[in-house]
Amino acid sequence: MVDSIFLRYFNTQFIRSVWVALSLFIVLPDSFSQERMMINTVVIDAGHGGKDPGTVGRRTQEKYVALSVALKLGTLIQRNIQNVKVIYTRDRDKFIELHERADIANRNNADLFISIHANANNSRSLRGAETYIMGLHKSQANLNIAKQENASILLESDYSAKYEGFDPNSDESYITFSLYQNSNLDLSSQFAAEVQEQMKDRVGLRDRGVRQAGFLVLYKTTMPSVLVEVGYLSNSEEENFLITDKGQDYIASAIYRAFRDFKREVENPIGGMTSNTTTNKTPTVTKTPSQKDIVFKIQVAATSEKVKTTSYRFRGVKGIEMYKHNGMFKYTYGAEYIFDNALNLQARMKAMGFTDAFIVAFRKGKRISLDQAKKQLGL
Repeated sequence: MVDSIFLRYFNTQFIRSVWVALSLFIVLPDSFSQERMMINTVVIDAGHGGKDPGTVGRRTQEKYVALSVALKLGTLIQRNIQNVKVIYTRDRDKFIELHERADIANRNNADLFISIHANANNSRSLRGAETYIMGLHKSQANLNIAKQENASILLESDYSAKYEGFDPNSDESYITFSLYQNSNLDLSSQFAAEVQEQMKDRVGLRDRGVRQAGFLVLYKTTMPSVLVEVGYLSNSEEENFLITDKGQDYIASAIYRAFRDFKREVENPIGGMTSNTTTNKTPTVTKTPSQKDIVFKIQVAATSEKVKTTSYRFRGVKGIEMYKHNGMFKYTYGAEYIFDNALNLQARMKAMGFTDAFIVAFRKGKRISLDQAKKQLGL
């Protein structure tokens, strides 16, 4: 049934563009790749606005909650973290088209995109925060939320042409996201997990987890991106919390703390943020390759859904291995105990067409950062 539906819609421009991405088999970079990520620009997106109220509660509308939290979040970042540029997709009650929100982030070469929303459900007992990353929905509930947020395009003129035939109310349109691999999925999921942890610990909201769904505003971005549903306006207790300055302050503070911790982790994967504290350095004991404590492998891909290691996507290469890390399925080739040999193997894999292949390290079977591995080996 799904196959027949897919073929029926295959000729639309939207699906063709996604199929091209699939045929190229996008390799997903990793937060522990050789090039350390720096977060210099963050775009904060307050969902909805203007003629688009978003979810309507008994006492407020989603657009107002989203804007207030977004502005508070930006202020916290600007006050407490140096050398980070904060850009808002809107700083007042104004309607901004979905594609323009992503374009703002892309034009400014943002390093992180945070979209702020509030949720609703027919069941008024539902409560809690959930953070979405781009991907295929794994439940009807996730699909319904994506439909709800994507419905904003219906307020745009000529939306069918702008979004290449995408219909936010059609289940079939969302099948295309099963073919889509977001090149920043790993980092997006890492930041989303930080947000959820802070929402639970800092605010005391129910942790509804990190989820995946086909949000157009995330689909169009070219950097790690998340969509945060900060609570349910359909739940009277949660709505009463979200409309207060105190509630919005707590929500903004939670996302800020997640941003702070995420920035620290990706920019300084070993020691965290630099400090002026002097520490006594312990001499590094260099382990010989024969001990095989540390092994280097070449990562060639990462996906949100499990793929057979014999898939055509691996270009006929034998010996591809899969491991799970940070909720992702990751695929490697080879096993070298000498770093120079790993560099040579990486070059060979690039020459075979895996242009974004990079080295990953394991210690006694557990994934560690490349910097940690080299430090422990005295390199």
